[in-house]
Parts: sequence; structure tokens; C-alpha cells
Amino acid sequence: MTKKGYEALKKELEYLRTVERPKNILAIEEARSHGDLSENAEYEAAKERQAFIDLRMKDLEYKLSCAEVIDPSTLPKDRAIFGCTIVIENMDTGESAKYQLVGPDESDVGQGRISISSPLGKSLVGKKIGEEIVVQAPGGKRNYELIEIR
Repeated sequence: MTKKGYEALKKELEYLRTVERPKNILAIEEARSHGDLSENAEYEAAKERQAFIDLRMKDLEYKLSCAEVIDPSTLPKDRAIFGCTIVIENMDTGESAKYQLVGPDESDVGQGRISISSPLGKSLVGKKIGEEIVVQAPGGKRNYELIEIR
């Protein structure tokens, strides 16, 4: 993953540890003080939230421990690969779009980051400028041309 993606996961983990988990522990204690736990919906909801937080923390810890941080500026620019920013043009409409190829945990199409494991990302990896990319989308095949690699 990119350094930016690594830092975002690290920040989320720290937030869960220092803010969400302590806040949820207080919610459990408060719900417990309301009496009978067998009919206490607040207690059940807080316990479920605690399980979600713990699971997300374990998931983030695992991802961070296995992560390989890659600096996109050190990668070759002759082919579309992880970390590079590409510009593609839809051959049917003439519209162009710019994306950065990132790992699944970093993808955010609205921010211009697509996963290398997405259909478009997979079809782009290894392509050179000028090559045609065919992507099978839910609405049918889409044809693109790789215009630029940054």
C-alpha cells in the first residue's frame, strides 16, 4: 500500500483505541447500571458495538503488520503499475478520467483512487501508453485507451 494509505489505517486504529473503545466501555457501564441485563437493549447494543470495534481493530492490526509500503515515485513510469497515476480515455464517449492505482484498502473512486484488484484496475496493470483496455462492466464491455502514466 502507499504511505498515505498506511497512515490512514494507522490513524483509524489509533482513533478506535483512544476514542471509540473507551467511549463504548462507558456506554456499557452506564447500560449495566440500569438494572436487569436480560431485558436491557442499550446493554446489548453497546456489547455488539464493542464486538464490532474489537474486530475492526484486529483487522487493522493485521493489515498494518502485513503491509508493504511502496513509494510510487520510485517505480518505473513505462507501464501502469501499483501506485502510479494514469489517465484513460473512454473510446466510445471521448471522456477522460485520471486514477491512481492503489490497494483495496485505499480505493475511493470519488477521490480518484481505484483498486488494482478491481476489474478496471486489473485490466490496466502492465499496460503501456497507447494500449487499448477492455473492461467487462455490468452494463457491457467498455473500451479505454491508456493516455498517460504519471
